[in-house]
Amino acid sequence: MEKQLNIALIGYGKMGRTIEKMARARQHRVALVIDNPRQWEGAADQLGNCDVAIEFTTPEAAPGNILTCFEHNVPVVSGTTGWLHELPRIARQCLAQNQALFHASNFSIGVNLFFELNSQLSKLLATMDGYSPRIIETHHTEKLDTPSGTAITLANDIIVARKDLNHWADHRHNLPEDALPVKSIRMDGITGTHVVIYESPIDSIEIKHIAHNRSGFAEGALMAARWIQNKKGVFTMKDLMNI
Repeated sequence: MEKQLNIALIGYGKMGRTIEKMARARQHRVALVIDNPRQWEGAADQLGNCDVAIEFTTPEAAPGNILTCFEHNVPVVSGTTGWLHELPRIARQCLAQNQALFHASNFSIGVNLFFELNSQLSKLLATMDGYSPRIIETHHTEKLDTPSGTAITLANDIIVARKDLNHWADHRHNLPEDALPVKSIRMDGITGTHVVIYESPIDSIEIKHIAHNRSGFAEGALMAARWIQNKKGVFTMKDLMNI
């Protein structure tokens, strides 16, 4: 039988509400909701009684939120993107305090399989002349970071495989030859679509992932919340999925 968790939700936007709904349907208890800095006041006792914190906030707030959870000995599952330049510092703190952090740019099982497909395809085409990659990502207008964390993960995996690319850049800029173009589109009603395209003078190869709703992200976050119990260290979806 699945263990029933006491969950702290840090961030109560669309993603937080979706996680709350799914968690309650599975008999987990949402014991604490933090949606702005003022709500941290007086919340320490409640946080300490939680089995896990699930954090979906902003790039500016995420590092502080994670460190606060460490202080109260609560493992953290973070899906916030745009802050991973801070990850080495947070990871060192996690290990120094013997805490647990699970972070992902995308918690969808389908997206993480898409990551693996993208990585394998980039390795295959890195040995072929004439194929130039680019990425297009489309999200709803309320998404705060551009490009998406998922697009950055896809881009970095392509760059690792290719000797001719050293970094990614916005497609609107005058790109040097060693830059991978990433195009971001914001439209109402789009949960998330990512397309990786390889073009040559004779043909094109395209792989695509379309998220129909947020349920896949919530499902993955709850899987991570269950999986991280009684673990110490820094983890990603690769650890959970054993890929």
